[in-house]
Amino acid sequence: MAHHLQFKVQKILSTPIIIELKDSRFEYIMKKIGLIIIVVFAQLGCNIAQRPVGLQDYFNTPEAAQRAEAIFRGMTDEERVAQMIVASLGNLGKPYEHVKPLIKKRKIGGIIFLSGDPNTFKAQIDEINAMSAGWPLLMSMDAEPSLFNRRMPGTPEMPATNTLKTDEQIIEAVNVIDSTLHHVGFQQNFAPVVDLSADNEAIGNRNFGLTTDEVLPRALTFIEATQKDGIVATAKHFPGHGKVAGDTHKKLVYIDGELTEVDIYQPLIDAGVLSIMVGHIAIENNEKYNTDGLPSTLSRVVVTDLLRDELGFDGIIITDAMNMGAVSAIPHCGLLAAMAGCDMILMPVNEEETINEILAEMEMNPEFAQQVTESVLRILKLKICLGMEFNG
Repeated sequence: MAHHLQFKVQKILSTPIIIELKDSRFEYIMKKIGLIIIVVFAQLGCNIAQRPVGLQDYFNTPEAAQRAEAIFRGMTDEERVAQMIVASLGNLGKPYEHVKPLIKKRKIGGIIFLSGDPNTFKAQIDEINAMSAGWPLLMSMDAEPSLFNRRMPGTPEMPATNTLKTDEQIIEAVNVIDSTLHHVGFQQNFAPVVDLSADNEAIGNRNFGLTTDEVLPRALTFIEATQKDGIVATAKHFPGHGKVAGDTHKKLVYIDGELTEVDIYQPLIDAGVLSIMVGHIAIENNEKYNTDGLPSTLSRVVVTDLLRDELGFDGIIITDAMNMGAVSAIPHCGLLAAMAGCDMILMPVNEEETINEILAEMEMNPEFAQQVTESVLRILKLKICLGMEFNG
C-alpha cells in the first residue's frame, strides 16, 4: 500500500506537492521526523530550563525554583541543613582554621565577614570559592553606609546613613558600596536598617530617620539600587529595634505593647526586598504577638505567623547574630530559631551543634522537616538567581 505525504510551499506554489511512498520508506521517514521533533523539543526544554535568571526573577519565575528542586534532590540531609548556617570570619569573627572544615566537610551556606582589610577578604573569598567549588557560599557583610568604613578600613569614605536624604545621595552611596562588594566577592549586604529611632544605642546613626515618612522612601531607594546591582539587600531589624530601650548586643530588650515599627515592612516586601533580618527583641503586653520572654528570632508567632504568613514574605528570613547577648545564653537557640521559621542562622555559637540539633529534630518532627525543606529551597533559589553554579 502506498502512502502520500502532502505539503504546500507557501508563497511559491499554489498547489500541494504530493509524494507517493511505499510502506517501508514511509515508516523510515516518519521515524526520522519523529526523532527530529523529539530532539528539537528536548533542546527547547533544556534551553528554557537553563534560561539565565537574575535577582529580579526570584519571586516571579519558575525556572530558578525548578533548578533548586533538582539540586535539593541530590543533597543529603546533612548538606541541606548546612545550607542554613552562616559562619563568621574577620577580626571580629571566628578563626579561618575553625571555618575551613565547616566549608569543606559540612558545606555550610554562607559566611559573614566582620571587620578586616578588603584585600585580605578578597584573598580569603577566592580561596574559599576554590575550596567549595560546586557548593557556592553566600558571602555577606554589614555594609551599611554608617558601618562600611569600620567593617572594611581603607574603602572609599562613606557618610553616615542618617545624613543621606535624597535619592541621588542614596544611589551614589549604594553604587560605591556595591562596586566594592563586587570587587571583593560579596553577594549580600545586611542593609538597610529600617528601624525608626532617634537615640537607641544600638542603632545610633545607622538608620534613615525617625518616622516612616522619612525612612520608607529612602529604604526603598536603597533596596532597589542594591538589588539592581546584583547584591541581595536585607531589611532589618524586624519587627523593630528603634523604639526599644537597650542594645541587643548586650541583653534582651522588649517591645512593650503595640508593634509601632512593623508597618514599614509591608511596602518593602511588596517592592521585592529579598531578605529580612529578625532582631533579638522580645514582645510583651501584646495579646497577639507576645513572645513569652523569648527574642523574636525564636518566636514562631513573630517569624512565621506575622512575617511569613500575615505579611506574605517569601524571601529569606535570617536571624541577627546568634552570639549576641540577647540570645546566646538560651539553650538550643539555633534550633529554636530554625523551628520559629528562620531560613538562615547567622553566626551560631556552635555551628556543628546547631546542624546536629536541627537534624535530630527533623527525624522526630515531619512538619519541621518539611519547613527545613522549604527554607533550603529558598536559599538554593537565591543562589541560582545570583548566578552561582552547583555540582550536577
